[in-house]
Amino acid sequence: MDLIVKKKFESYPPHINKLLQQIREVILTVAEQEGITSIEETLKWGEPSYVSNIGSTIRIDWKAKSPEQFGIYFNCKTTLVETFKEIYGDTFKYEGNRAIILNVDGTLPINELSHCISMSLRYKKIKHLALLGV
Repeated sequence: MDLIVKKKFESYPPHINKLLQQIREVILTVAEQEGITSIEETLKWGEPSYVSNIGSTIRIDWKAKSPEQFGIYFNCKTTLVETFKEIYGDTFKYEGNRAIILNVDGTLPINELSHCISMSLRYKKIKHLALLGV
């Protein structure tokens, strides 16, 4: 893990750090399962961010002003979140066309979340397909 990203994770309260580390592991696991060997972990807009050479950036963050939730952010100029809404409906809470919002005390829907992350990591290859190829 990049030192700057590591310091960002360490800046979160311990229970949030644990949650976001879990999301990080899901991202990296999905990338490996998809055969994506080039994934960059960095900070964008001060948030841990992940991008593959064939995908769209995924950012994760928690904000003290909304301590009960955290977000997984996607590029708002893509059709990703609109597709997630179509496929998964009320499984997630959404923030416009840019984020999946999750409750810090909730159960993570790992299978559904992994599928959304997969679509983002492969976005450049599937963006022309109806419902991103689902």
